[in-house]
Amino acid sequence: MVGLGRMGGNMTVRLQRRGHQVVVYDPSSEAVEAAVAAGAEGAASLVELASKLPDPKVVWMMVPAGNITESTIRELGGILGDGDVVVDGGNSNWHDSQRRAEQLAAGGISLLDCGTSGGIWGLANGYCLMIGGDRDAVAVVEPVFMALAPDDGYAHVGPSGAGHFVKMVHNGIEYGLLAAYGEGFEIMEGSAFDLDLEQIAGIWRYGSVVRSWLLELLHDALVNDPGLAEIRGYVDDSGEGRWTLEAAIDEGIPAPITALALFARFASRQDESFSAKVIAALRNEFGGHAVKTEEPS
Repeated sequence: MVGLGRMGGNMTVRLQRRGHQVVVYDPSSEAVEAAVAAGAEGAASLVELASKLPDPKVVWMMVPAGNITESTIRELGGILGDGDVVVDGGNSNWHDSQRRAEQLAAGGISLLDCGTSGGIWGLANGYCLMIGGDRDAVAVVEPVFMALAPDDGYAHVGPSGAGHFVKMVHNGIEYGLLAAYGEGFEIMEGSAFDLDLEQIAGIWRYGSVVRSWLLELLHDALVNDPGLAEIRGYVDDSGEGRWTLEAAIDEGIPAPITALALFARFASRQDESFSAKVIAALRNEFGGHAVKTEEPS
């Protein structure tokens, strides 16, 4: 296991609980020490990690998409050999995964792109795994997939790139679901009724057509912070919503819900919207509508 953050660390523990021996590496020596204390075998470098693995070597990466993934795969390409397998369990762009698989294949190394969903709850509940790549390499790693996923929670979805493509669309759908819950609860919060949102989220978990795990998590959040007063309404994005829209454009598929959900995240980061200023100014110009002025500093 390369990368011992919230996902990689918990995945290491879940694998160990199911009888696997795990060698770990992370740039943070503290993270490695914590994993070793929990039963893993530590390594101070990727070279040392590879030296401790039996053939065929299987290296699972849980590192951020982008430059870190790129450099780690490049380094592993110079360390591993024929028949070895690298699993990228992060949120890489599927085009990058296809390119990297082709590069590693020149050295006899297989790359599996594994879309991974489950978050911090995966340790207890298991991880949904969407795997792209060569079928023979999937067979090598299958005992690990079975240990990490709940029953019926993983699948080989296609060739290189397919795993990260499916995970990308999964996250695009998630954008829309989160936005719908957010809008609905804001409408209730702003209504003339003095509604108990925790109570409503609670009953919707049972029998309602909008019940879901996300709703259960929202109920938990409202229990801990009824008015969500401790949370700022700033919503980041990992990039996968953008990639989903790019795929929709390439395929000519209308995806307005995903687009609006992404743009709503952008809007959440603005303390003041220049676009809104333009609209207010124009309404004042053509209709004499009142405008609110900035408070003097």
